[in-house]
Parts: sequence; C-alpha cells; structure tokens
Amino acid sequence: MIKCEPTGLKEITKLKGHTGSVRSLEWDSAQQRLFSGSYDQSIIVWDIGGQQGTAYELQGHRNRVSALCYAPMKRVLISSGEDAVIVFWDMAAQRKETPEWVESDLCQLCRRPFFWNLRAMVETHTIGIRQHHCRACGRAVCDTCSQTTIVIPKLGFEFPVRVCGPCHGLLKGQDLTSLATFHDAKHSIGFMNLDEQQKRLLTVGHDRVIKLWDVSQLL
Repeated sequence: MIKCEPTGLKEITKLKGHTGSVRSLEWDSAQQRLFSGSYDQSIIVWDIGGQQGTAYELQGHRNRVSALCYAPMKRVLISSGEDAVIVFWDMAAQRKETPEWVESDLCQLCRRPFFWNLRAMVETHTIGIRQHHCRACGRAVCDTCSQTTIVIPKLGFEFPVRVCGPCHGLLKGQDLTSLATFHDAKHSIGFMNLDEQQKRLLTVGHDRVIKLWDVSQLL
C-alpha cells in the first residue's frame, strides 16, 4: 500500500498472501476493505480499516480470477475469471479468518512421522507419510486423518475441501449454507464493469465478445 504525500509516494505496508499474480483490485470505502483477485484462483479480503491485518479468503473459482466489481449499496462482491463463471459474494455475512497452516514433523493427530522426518522414521521403524493440512483448523495431518471433505462457506470455501476428522465432526452440525451464488457466463472473462444503480453488469471476454447483463434479481 502506498500513501500519496506532497513530497511524493510513501510505502505504508506490503500485503502478502497470494501465490499467483494479482490481476484485479476493488475497494470497499465504507468497511475499509480491499479485495484482490489472483491467478491462484483465490480472492483475499484485506480488512484495512477495521481489524487491521485480518484477511479472509474466498475460494469459488476453478481457474484464474481476472476481474472484480463491488456493489457497496448491497455489499456484494462480484468476481469472474477464466472458468467462465460469475460469482456473487455476500459480503454482509459473518465470515471467519482463514487459519494459518501449522508446520510439523509429525501428524498432529496420530503422531506418525512425515516422510522428511528421517530420525522419527528410524526410531519408530515406520515409513514416512505425506503431509496435508486441515482447511478448518490448519493442523498438519496425514491422509488417514483427513479423508473427508466438506464446504466451509464462513471460511470462504464454497467447494468441498480437505478437513481433519475432528473438524469434520464439528462442521457437520453447523449451518453450511452457501454465501455465494454462481452463474454461467458462457465465456472466459477478462474485464468487468458494474453500474449498480442501473443493475447492469458489463463483461468483456477473451473470445472478443462484450456482454451486458441484467443483474436486478441479484442486487
């Protein structure tokens, strides 16, 4: 982030979280939140003005995210990308911060060593196993301890993701209603523009086609 001063530009901070190129940005001036869409197929919501440092992930695309639009009156974020899908995210909903992944040499549930932990493998006379991470709690777990998948809308996971056994048991009893709606754009989108008052969404595709959408039923 950069601050404009009379003497020039001053760097305030760096936001790191994406693993691919950031291709689109949107700003929520009321809630002081920055939305970033990336080629890593994810969207990150950076809470700049409220709980500073808090970041929420939105995982609803299966290909690169290339365009974002925000409707402040309805508090809806619109995303699109190369998967030819337009997603409407309810940003008024209560969401939770994505947990950080824990690094460990052993499965944090069954205590079996991961394949790089040679010392533990020799001491226990076992073959090392592959490491996974529970998307709900961030624990480092093995495949046996994380064989289930589930959607976690409050964490931004609209598709089923890997979770550990204990978290799956807890999540099954919670409200897992989707906090987004998905719509087939029928072309890979490179650019979008929204007129919230007129309820019109403009998309420009990589197929050289421009489409104008009536989104009055969605906003």
